[in-house]
Amino acid sequence: METPTAAAPAGCSFSSFLLLAFGTLVAALLGAAHRLGLFYQLMHKVDKASVRHGGENVAAVLRAHGVRFLFTLVGGHISPLLVACEKLGIRVVDTRHEVTAVFAADAVARLTGTVGVAAVTAGPGLTNTVTAVKNAQIAQSPLLLLGGAAATLLQNRGALQAIDQMSLFQPLCKFCASVRRVRDIVPTLRAAMAAAQSGTPGPVFVELPIDVLYPYFMVQKEMMPAKPPKGLMGQGISWYLQNHLTNLFAGAWEPQPEGPLPLDIPQASPQQVQRCVEILSRAKRPLMVLGSQALLSPTPADKLRAAVETLGVPCFLGGMARGLLGRNHPLHIRQNRSAALKKADVVVLAGTVCDFRLSYGRVLSRSSKILIVNRNREEMLLNSDIFWKPQEAVQGDVGSFVLKLVEGLQGQTWAPDWAEELREADRQKEQTFREKAEMPVAQHLNPVRVLQLVEDTLPDNSILVVDGGDFVGTAAHLVQPRGPLRWLDPGAFGTLGVGAGFALGAKLCRPDAEVWCLFGDGAFGYSLIEFDTFVRHKIPVMALVGNDAGWTQISREQVPSLGSNVACGLAYTDYHKAAMGLGARGLLLSRENEDQVVKVLHDAQQQCRDGHPVVVNILIGRTDFRDGSIAV
Repeated sequence: METPTAAAPAGCSFSSFLLLAFGTLVAALLGAAHRLGLFYQLMHKVDKASVRHGGENVAAVLRAHGVRFLFTLVGGHISPLLVACEKLGIRVVDTRHEVTAVFAADAVARLTGTVGVAAVTAGPGLTNTVTAVKNAQIAQSPLLLLGGAAATLLQNRGALQAIDQMSLFQPLCKFCASVRRVRDIVPTLRAAMAAAQSGTPGPVFVELPIDVLYPYFMVQKEMMPAKPPKGLMGQGISWYLQNHLTNLFAGAWEPQPEGPLPLDIPQASPQQVQRCVEILSRAKRPLMVLGSQALLSPTPADKLRAAVETLGVPCFLGGMARGLLGRNHPLHIRQNRSAALKKADVVVLAGTVCDFRLSYGRVLSRSSKILIVNRNREEMLLNSDIFWKPQEAVQGDVGSFVLKLVEGLQGQTWAPDWAEELREADRQKEQTFREKAEMPVAQHLNPVRVLQLVEDTLPDNSILVVDGGDFVGTAAHLVQPRGPLRWLDPGAFGTLGVGAGFALGAKLCRPDAEVWCLFGDGAFGYSLIEFDTFVRHKIPVMALVGNDAGWTQISREQVPSLGSNVACGLAYTDYHKAAMGLGARGLLLSRENEDQVVKVLHDAQQQCRDGHPVVVNILIGRTDFRDGSIAV
């Protein structure tokens, strides 16, 4: 009697095992069918006769987001998207180096508040952009990099220019995606554009394999065998290839939303704003330091300027905030920042970070109340565990915060003696510069004097692009941008070589502006070849090259400390003649015509107004701000 009852559970267990195995097999088959796109293909067909291609989808999304310029260096991987952009009225501007294309997109992003876009080919085309993408990440510029790639089936199989591009860009970008099917182009690009501008802005990367960009008939020709295969294995491979091709193009041309997605921009809470209002209202010596984040969308620059003027707090301006108050504004303090920060009782760091530029926070007095606002919490609290402590740390959009702060402090005024004390320190420093400008040099021109004349000549509609070390460091003290969003420097990464790309983007965004580029001679070496780009695309910009025949900023430290000038020497190269060889105009300023500096600058301006890019090669001595001397 016990035997049948013992057998029942065994039979039941075997049935359960069979059921589980069958269910697992079915689930595996369904999963494989899903991965192969078989279910999607049942509902969405392929138009095999269509000559449309994925580049058209890319161009449609860019146009729907208001993109006006696409910067590139051409390559076969990306040709369809370039052609499609041109057809939709997006201006395609090709450069002589991929890094310049990304720098130009960065400039567009900074000056317009939209996403700048660059497209480069696979492999070395993309690796050439790494420095510019990293610079954009640190400068928090919203830009989209489109990169070509090997066909989806050939990746990791030794295809031409095929590398793991995603791993390369994931540490540099907020958002990275590789498009695997034509129908995914539109939603992927929309998500990328939103990510670039949301939160803390930054670069994003979208990889576009060659087979999602070209039309069906061309991809089919490359992918499918010319003759029907024989044998079971060959037929199986042929089916797999045909299915992959069908899945690439299924639903490719079905209508999809192309416009912008909502952005996620952090905002300060009313409670945080109120606490900051109360702290600032009790200040006797308030000071504000505005950084690049203050100029981000959605707050217009003119509205932010009006708010800062209404607030009436003396301020220092850095990064993209330079020029916010125009030239010689009484609230804008330009010199002796460290001393002023030590004296202030309340300091508002609005989009400014306590990195090396503020001595990691050591320039802040421990007796001061520090209010800091930044979109990025990690950046906002940088070094606060060591050298400084915030009284109030607000994670939110800087421009919106300043507007709310001003609204809460309506009618508040501060004693004028504090601002006057700071302005007096400015006047003393400016007198020092005037004295330096009159100091004789053994040969060539006094750079301080030259830059003073540049400051006197610079028109109100100018945009300043600066790229260099010693000459640009001098210019930062002497030459003032004439208004908001009229100064472009690399930012905290200190990248050399931004000049040509920034100038290219700036002139395209602001065609009525005069773009003045201040180069050191070392930095100009990166940008010289792009005068071919300026000539071909009829983009008139003016380059002033401070030529002291060396990497002087490095030499000044290296020689006294290590006793050698190795690798620091350059030549007094005829950069103006090199530019003329590329089709630009070239002018020389030297001791022989030192009494004609202003005339030469005016000649350069006129040639730019006539449509010609110009290089002014300025032979200069060397300035040392530590002891006020000028070396030869």
